Amino acid sequence: MKYIIPGSLFAILISISWSANAAILKDSLKLFRANNANIQYVGRIDFSNPLKPRMWSPGVYIKARFMGKKCQLLINDEVMYGKSHNYLEIAVDNNKPYRIQTTGKINVITVAEGLADGEHTITICKDTESQIGYIDFVGLRCLKLLSPPKQPTHKIEYIGDSMTSGAGMDQSTTPCGKGEWYDQHNAYMSYGPRTSRNLNAQWLLTSVSGIGMVHSCCNMDVAMPQVFDKVYLRNDSLAWDFKRYQPDVVTVCLGQNDGLQDSILYCDIYSKFIKTLRQKYPAADIVCLSSPMADEKLSIALQHYLTAIIANANLTGDKKVYKYFFSKRYYQGCGTHPDLKEHEFIADELTTYLKQLKGW
Repeated sequence: MKYIIPGSLFAILISISWSANAAILKDSLKLFRANNANIQYVGRIDFSNPLKPRMWSPGVYIKARFMGKKCQLLINDEVMYGKSHNYLEIAVDNNKPYRIQTTGKINVITVAEGLADGEHTITICKDTESQIGYIDFVGLRCLKLLSPPKQPTHKIEYIGDSMTSGAGMDQSTTPCGKGEWYDQHNAYMSYGPRTSRNLNAQWLLTSVSGIGMVHSCCNMDVAMPQVFDKVYLRNDSLAWDFKRYQPDVVTVCLGQNDGLQDSILYCDIYSKFIKTLRQKYPAADIVCLSSPMADEKLSIALQHYLTAIIANANLTGDKKVYKYFFSKRYYQGCGTHPDLKEHEFIADELTTYLKQLKGW
C-alpha cells in the first residue's frame, strides 16, 4: 500500500528540515588559526612558526573576541619529562576565571559553552612556568572571530622567582604535598597580573622558580642576569626582542633564593642588573621590591641591600629607580609561598604604591 503525504504536510516537513539544517550551520564552529590578526598575544613568545606560537613563561596570555555560545581552544603541550601537563587559566567576559589542565600533546578543549548570543571576550593565560614545558597555541574554534578588544595603554613587567610565577598558591584542586609540585601554580591570580588588572594595565612575568640575582636554588645553574634576555628563561639561546614590550614600570622581586649574601657582591651584581634594565627600558620606572616570603632575618638584610642599591642608582644619575618594602610576611601557601588570598593582599599593597608613583 502506498502512502501519499499531503502537500501541506510535505511543506511542513521540508520547512522543519531547512530550519534544522540552518540551526546546524548557525551553530557550527569555524577554525581560526593562531596567525589570525584578531588574536592578541602578550608575553615572551616565540613566533618562529606563526601557526604555532610557542610560550614557556608563566603569565603569557592570549585574548580574543568572538560571537556565539561556544568556543574551543586548540593547544599543544610539550608534556615535559613525558608526564608534565600545563595548567591554563580561562577568563570569559566578567565570569569567574577557572583553571584547566592539558591531558596530552594535542588538546581540543571546550573553554566556553552555553553562553548568551552575542559578543564575548576570552583570555587564555599560562598558569604554569618554564620548567613545566612549553605550549603551542594552534587556534580557536568559534562561530565568528571579531576585532580584538582594545589593549590597556599601561604596561608593567614583573621580574621575580617562584612567588612571582604564582607557585604554591592555589590549593583549589590539590592540597600541598599532594600531586605534582606544579599543581598549585596559578600565574593568572598571582600578585603581578592582579596588580595589572587593578590598574587596567598589561602584564608580563619574567620569572622562574628558584632563580636568584646572584645565587639560584635547586641545582639551577643560571641566575636572572644571565637569562633575562631570553624567550625561554630557564636556559634557552633564543633571544627576546625587547621592542615587543616596553613597560612603563618594571618591578624586581628577587633575593629569596639568594639568601644572605656577601653584601658587596650582591649590591654590585644587582646594580649592574639595574643598568641592564635601563639600557633595555630607557623610560621605565624601576621598582625594587623586598621579598614578601622572607623571614625576619632575610627581610632585614634585603632591605639594607636595596636601600644601598637604590641610593647608589639615584646618586649616579638614575632618578627613576625606587624601592618598596612589603608591610608583612606572606607565607600561608605551599612551601611557605603566599596563598591565593595573600597574593591579593600583596597586589593591593603594590597597587596602592604604583598608583601614587604613576598617578594612574
